Amino acid sequence: MSAEMKTVGEVLVDLLEANGVEVVFGIPGVHTVELYRGLSASKIRHVTPRHEQGAGFMADGYARVSGKPGVALVITGPGLTNTITAMAQARQDSIPMLVISGVNRRDSLGHGRGLLHELPDQQGMMKTLALYSHTLINPTDLPLVVDRAFAVLLSGRPGPVHIEIPTDVMAERIESRGTKPAAATRPRSDSETLQRAAILCAEAARPVILCGGGALTAEAEVRALAEQIGAPVVTTVNARGMLASHPLRVPASPSLKAVRALLREADLVLALGTEMGQTDYDLYGDGGFPVLGNLIRTDIDAAQLARGPQAALSILSGARAATAGILGFLPGHTAAKDGASRADAARKALKELTPKMRAEIGVIELIYKALPDCTIVGDSTQAVYAGNLYCDAPRQRAWFNSATGYGSLGYAPPAAVGAAIADRARPVVCLVGDGGFQFSLAEIGSAFDAGARVIFLVWNNDGYREIESHMVEAGVMPEGVKPSAPDFLLTAKAYGVPAERLTDIKDLPRALAEAALQPGPSLIEIHQDKTAGVGG
Repeated sequence: MSAEMKTVGEVLVDLLEANGVEVVFGIPGVHTVELYRGLSASKIRHVTPRHEQGAGFMADGYARVSGKPGVALVITGPGLTNTITAMAQARQDSIPMLVISGVNRRDSLGHGRGLLHELPDQQGMMKTLALYSHTLINPTDLPLVVDRAFAVLLSGRPGPVHIEIPTDVMAERIESRGTKPAAATRPRSDSETLQRAAILCAEAARPVILCGGGALTAEAEVRALAEQIGAPVVTTVNARGMLASHPLRVPASPSLKAVRALLREADLVLALGTEMGQTDYDLYGDGGFPVLGNLIRTDIDAAQLARGPQAALSILSGARAATAGILGFLPGHTAAKDGASRADAARKALKELTPKMRAEIGVIELIYKALPDCTIVGDSTQAVYAGNLYCDAPRQRAWFNSATGYGSLGYAPPAAVGAAIADRARPVVCLVGDGGFQFSLAEIGSAFDAGARVIFLVWNNDGYREIESHMVEAGVMPEGVKPSAPDFLLTAKAYGVPAERLTDIKDLPRALAEAALQPGPSLIEIHQDKTAGVGG
């Protein structure tokens, strides 16, 4: 029996379905029409942003909440270059993202003939950013290329991967054979190394565990190990919410003095799935992060293990496998008895923050108290900066933002849409400043079209207040930090989205509860200086 013949675009959709893709974010164009041929007949949902950067950020937010790769489908040239910022954020934060783009026909590549959307070397540009980038010159290679893309996404340290398909390849017909998902193979450490790590843990009197975003899938194992050895668990921004309410949790930045004291006094530090980058460990750039004399470092990426602090023992493994392996060598071990008290002392890092920051964290606490099941997706704005220093999130994946790593502005509105689509049972609060919101203001319309339960919580401080404060502190006359903003309530209403401006922060729980009942998006505005109780 002969195999069915389908277009490359149709087989692409089949391959995406086989790999568990349920949603694609993108804006169609004449350069991708043939890739859309199979979408309408598939089970894959298509969500249209207002800008291709929004497609990338939506894919990012979707991936963070679902734990699966987010997929963006964009045109060649400007569609792809518009997506690059989102890909860079995903690269910095290790978020799995598949970007599929068009590219001009094969016989034009590299000739500079002035075709529409032409770039001098589109794939050469993408190779500097993507973990893997491939131009599909031979249509029959499509299954192998998609398989490799998903293998890269699922096997090592995640990030963005890219496949580009020439316009003349998209409509070619190829055999459609049985599709199957890509195989993921994660590195696992040998038992001898894990046993050495277990011995170090057993000998430690003051152990501490550091968890980054790579440890999210290992929460149960981390909790068991922390209890077994009596270790406080310090969570970075991307791991915030792990061990929620547990007496060993430390939901505070390693850039704070009390957390650094905990690490300085530790006789063993076990770092799981964290790149130990500056925006988590040396946010103020003061060089004060302590030298860790007895550091065990676990990472899925060998190159990452070679960077950053020198470790006494490096373990090339996923966090879950490594933690479970170490636990297997610790039966009957008696835990250090002062773990909870040391964690409690480190949680006093909150007192180091300014009254303004503590007030901003208080607003975040109000949000979680009003909507315990919500996910807060943040932008680069002052309240989010404060929360990154200290935020006791109620569960993992309930707090994430773009204010670390690459530090994109305009991330939160589209990422919140992606998060809401990934988990429709939970309301999503998009915490965004008036300046950053204007980078992606039109994504209110995307949220409306998608029926996404996003509560846009606008933190209005009349411009780029954080930058203005920094300029003043540096003795520089503030310039360019007062961009005018629209009336956000009128903007929301123009899209058919209900909106409210708060005069007193005490009204926030009620406003959030009402917004959470909406079937789609809503907007609440807080003004740092005009809303009573904010602490501006």
